[in-house]
Amino acid sequence: MDSRAPTPWTDGKSGSSPLWRLVPLVHRHKGRFWGGMSLINTGRLLEAFMPLFLKTGIDRIAAGDPRLLMPALAILGLMVLRYAAFNLGRRHVREVGVAVAYELRQRLYWHLELQGPRFFSRYTTGDLMARAINDITLIRQMIGMGTRLLFVLGFSGLIAFVFMFYQSPSLTLLLLPALPVFAVLGWIIARRIFTQSTQVQEGFSTLSAQVQENLNGIRTIQTHAQEARETARFEATSDAYARDYYKLMFLNSGLTSAMLIATGFTTLIVVGYGGMQVVEGVITLGTFTAFIFYLAMMLAPIREGGIMVTLFQRGGSAAARIFEILDHEPEIRDAPEAAPLDEIGGAITLHHLSYVHPASGGDGGWPALNDVTLDIRKGEMIALLGRVGSGKSTLLRLIVRLLDPPPGTVYLDGRDIRMLPVTQVRNQIAMVPQDPFLFATHIAQNISYDNPERTTEEVWRAAESADLEATIRSFPERLETLVGERGVTLSGGQKQRARMRAVPRASSMPIPSSGCCRRATTRF
Repeated sequence: MDSRAPTPWTDGKSGSSPLWRLVPLVHRHKGRFWGGMSLINTGRLLEAFMPLFLKTGIDRIAAGDPRLLMPALAILGLMVLRYAAFNLGRRHVREVGVAVAYELRQRLYWHLELQGPRFFSRYTTGDLMARAINDITLIRQMIGMGTRLLFVLGFSGLIAFVFMFYQSPSLTLLLLPALPVFAVLGWIIARRIFTQSTQVQEGFSTLSAQVQENLNGIRTIQTHAQEARETARFEATSDAYARDYYKLMFLNSGLTSAMLIATGFTTLIVVGYGGMQVVEGVITLGTFTAFIFYLAMMLAPIREGGIMVTLFQRGGSAAARIFEILDHEPEIRDAPEAAPLDEIGGAITLHHLSYVHPASGGDGGWPALNDVTLDIRKGEMIALLGRVGSGKSTLLRLIVRLLDPPPGTVYLDGRDIRMLPVTQVRNQIAMVPQDPFLFATHIAQNISYDNPERTTEEVWRAAESADLEATIRSFPERLETLVGERGVTLSGGQKQRARMRAVPRASSMPIPSSGCCRRATTRF
């Protein structure tokens, strides 16, 4: 395995919830995470002492005492320290969110690189891009902001309750019966937010997949004058996504409004009952003012609970979609007993090879290849001819293990190809398909894709051997010419030749298909 590959995923799969499966990733940054949380909670604790000095100042004003400098300076100092602690703490926690998103994106990309045709027939490119970008962004927001709200608001509520009880036990106990009602209401709406968020993210995947498909097929769309129909189809998909998103926003707004009503109701109770206690002389005006500040601190988890719940529900559904991909085992993997050949000569043997594409019905489907036996000696060039659908492309994909042949049917130098590392097989056998893919970069980088360390002279020799040198020299930028996405600036034949690589002592198998020649080159 490539040394740059992420370490294997070992956190458990279906037995754990998606959110719990993120814990090991956060745990790797536990120092920064808990350090940030500690700083933020320290800021909240400093904030809790500010109303005490405010109470002192108000009571002194009511008593005509002019000594206000000390309370004012204390509040100012606490504000400065609180700001510094909040700022640094939030930065640390957000950095953890970015780090987790980075690792998830790296894992996802590496995992996609290992997948086979069955996987990509199930998941569209647009869907995978939506998961890699949108879903991981939601996870980053949940970790960077949602976890902060969860821990900090919970700590704030606890600290505020303690200080409130110290100031006025009777007022504090008056509020307790309402808190469970708020919690149940928030939980009911949160479950609906999770379901709707999943639907919105799936809708975004569908929208992305349709855009990606149409852009890739833009020439076909324009050739058949189907722009209006595709625009209408996109409009229908976009409308469905917008309706789902509106429903999600309606739920979010409903939860936020419910929390605001709850906090307003509790504030009304405190002002009414607490005001009576001030008038009756049970508590001082300064105590009542401090109690209002602590009430605001305690109600913050309720008031901002809508934001926190939304972040966790959307992050949870996003994590489920990411782990759905990460849990998909690669179709083609190295066998546990696989061992590389010390030296590859290049002899290929097909022994009663039969293959059934999974999409055609598994074992009960029509075989693409049926009982093929063939010996290809080192340095030998052969041609396999057949009509469309006769299995020529399937045969090439089996030889390079883009598809996995049945055991004991394909041999390289007498060794079952399934007993060789996939990387060694693909490094030694190069396949140039009929519809080659070119990256949106320079011609030189496309020609030397298999070995970026090639010198300019080697690239020119490869271009000459592929009968592409004259074409490249006709471009003003020559090897530095940008070919555009998928090589749109080159003709079909030029793209094929640009994908051919300089391979010393090569044996080739030209295979015509659909009126055009396919060539696979085996390097020895």
